Parts: sequence; structure tokens; C-alpha cells
Amino acid sequence: MARGPKKHLKRLNAPSHWMLDKLGGVYATRPRAGPHRLLESIPLSLVIRNKLKYALTGRELLMVLKQRFLKVDGRARTDPKYPAGFQDVITIPKTKDRFRLLYDVKGRFVLHAIPEAEASFKIARVQKKEYAPGRIPFISTHDGRTIRYPDPNINADDSVVVDLESGNIKEWIRFKPGALAYITGGANTGRIGEIVDVERHPGSFDIVHIKDAQDHTFATRKSNVFVIGASADKPLISLPKLKGVKPSLIQDREKKLNKRK
Repeated sequence: MARGPKKHLKRLNAPSHWMLDKLGGVYATRPRAGPHRLLESIPLSLVIRNKLKYALTGRELLMVLKQRFLKVDGRARTDPKYPAGFQDVITIPKTKDRFRLLYDVKGRFVLHAIPEAEASFKIARVQKKEYAPGRIPFISTHDGRTIRYPDPNINADDSVVVDLESGNIKEWIRFKPGALAYITGGANTGRIGEIVDVERHPGSFDIVHIKDAQDHTFATRKSNVFVIGASADKPLISLPKLKGVKPSLIQDREKKLNKRK
């Protein structure tokens, strides 16, 4: 029987999108409980060591964090196990680096460089809309935020643009056909496209049909769809490489062969 929460994570059992080498040791950094789930987050230790290459050892990693050089969503984080997740804004004021944590078309975390103006906000998906004691309305977002007294027209599955300095909602995007969506789960993680249709399945999972920029269509569960724009040609954030269009197996193979030449 289990006698408490797990504190360790074997490297071979770590999420594949962390891209860890299997000969780098027995264990991997297990993220602490935080705003994102274990399989949907990456610890700051991997961001600094593996992604940014700002540290080579654990000691150097702690020296960077304990001096409060790194900020997540505008707040300095000193815990190497802090879980960063989709849409989080990571800034390093000393080096003037600003990144948004996104997925590439193969479902792997990528640090997408963003301008200073874009680092002041993030998009959050509304998970639920409920009432607190005293009939106070509030919404809960995918990154663990609780925002009271939202616009009455905001519903679950919509997206809100959150100002990172004040924590208030700047604007919101309706989940509906014609909106631009980012896929955050399933086999199509990282793909971006326009919502074409929503199939309702009472008692089961609703299915959303998506069409990308090259008119390729695919389907995924509604819970995997993250709206990032009111229309297909107006995303509220800058998009990573390939703009969310997944190449075919033949195109991917030809690209790898051309790199070897």
C-alpha cells in the first residue's frame, strides 16, 4: 500500500515530451504539485539546464534560481521543481529573454521567444464556471487561477486574456466554429487550426473537428481544444515554427534526409 505522495520519478517513466536521454541517470526531477498536472508540465530545472543551457550542474541551477533571476508569469520562482506549463510566460530580466511555453507539432514543449509587449499577458482556458459562498461568481482556468466576478457571458471552454501584472481579464474569446484553436492533448498535440464543427455526445466525449492552414482536417476531444483567436487569421499570440501545421511522414523524412546532405 502507498504510504504518502510519491516524491521520485524514474527517468524512463518521465513524459516523453521532456526529451530526456535515458543514459543521463536513474532519476528525473519530479515536478511539485502546482498549477499544472504532472504530464502537462515541465520543471524549471529542465527549462534552465536542458532547454536554455544556462546551467550544467544542479549547483549552478540553484545559483540561478536562488538569485531570483527567473520569473514565471511575472513572479520570481526559486524552486527547481516548480511546474511550468502551456502558455506560461518565462522571463529572465538580466538577459532580457522572454519566452512562452508552447507545444510543437510533435507534442513537445518548446520555448517560443516573444517580444516585450507580448510578455505582459497570457491566454488561459476556462475550465469551469461556478458560484462561491454568497453567490459570488468565479471561473477557474487551466493554470490554477480563480477569477471572481467575470463577464457573465464567459462560459466553460472559452479563453480569457489575463494581464499578468494585475491578474484581471483584458478580453475573452468565445469557443465556437470559426475560432482559431491550439490542440493541447491527444495524438494531435501542437497542431493549430480553425474549429469547423462540434459533435455533441451526451454521456461521452464531445468531438471537435479542426481544419489547419493547409486544409487538412482532423478530430479531437473537446477538452484538448484551446482557443487562441476569434478567427483563423487573427491569433492573439505569436505562433512557433511551422505555425501548427504538421508535415506528412514523407515530408518529414525528406527534410531529415536533406539535413544529412
